[in-house]
Amino acid sequence: MPEIKIDQIIRSHRKTIGLQITNDAKLIVRAPFFASEAHIHRLINTKVSWIRSKQEIFKQRLSQRLIRKFEPGEEFLFLGQAYTLVAVNDLPKAVVFDRALMISKQVLGNARDHLEYWYRSQALEYITQRVEYYAQLTGLKYRSIRVNEATTRWGSCGYRDTLNFTWRLIMAPARVVDYVVIHELMHLKQMNHSRKFWAEVSHMIPDYKQDERWLKHNSHLLAWDA
Repeated sequence: MPEIKIDQIIRSHRKTIGLQITNDAKLIVRAPFFASEAHIHRLINTKVSWIRSKQEIFKQRLSQRLIRKFEPGEEFLFLGQAYTLVAVNDLPKAVVFDRALMISKQVLGNARDHLEYWYRSQALEYITQRVEYYAQLTGLKYRSIRVNEATTRWGSCGYRDTLNFTWRLIMAPARVVDYVVIHELMHLKQMNHSRKFWAEVSHMIPDYKQDERWLKHNSHLLAWDA
C-alpha cells in the first residue's frame, strides 16, 4: 500500500496535531512548532483508513464538478437558487439579473469573464451588507472586506481585522452565506477554533452545523471550471 502523502505542513503555536482533508483531496497537517516529522508520520500511520476514506469522498465530489461551457441554457446558482442563463439583445449591461440570469448576445464570446465579474460585484455588495448587519448587531469592528479567488476556503479573518470571502460564496444559500459571515466575524473575538469560538458562533446560529454540512456536501456545486 503506497505511503500517505502530506501535501502541506502548517506549523503554529498550537498544542496538538490536526489533520485536514481539503476539497481537492489534499492532506494538510497543522502541527506545533515542536512536533517532529517522525512524530507526525507516526500519527498519520494510525489514521490511514480515515485519511483514505475522506480523500475518496472528496475525489468523488471533484469528479462530479460541472464542466461549464458558459453558454445559454446552462444553469448557474445564485444565493442557492438555480437560474438558466438566457441570451438577450439590447441589455443595458453585459449581465443582468431580474428574476432570470440574462447575458447580452454581444458578449457571448467572452461570457465567462463577464459572468465572473457580475458574480464578484454581487458577492462584494451582498456580503458587505450582511457583514455590516451582523457587525452592528454584535458591536464588533472590522477594518475592511475583500472578495478573493479562494476555491477551498470560504472566508478568513486577517490579523489586521480584514475579512476575506471568496466570491463563489454568493452561489450558496443565503443562510449559508450568513454562517460564513458570522464565522469570520467571531474570529474578531476569538482568533482560533476553540470551544469559546464555537460557543460564540452557536450563540448567533444554534444550528450552524447544518450550514457546515451544506458546504461540506455541496462545495462541488460552487466550482467554476471550464
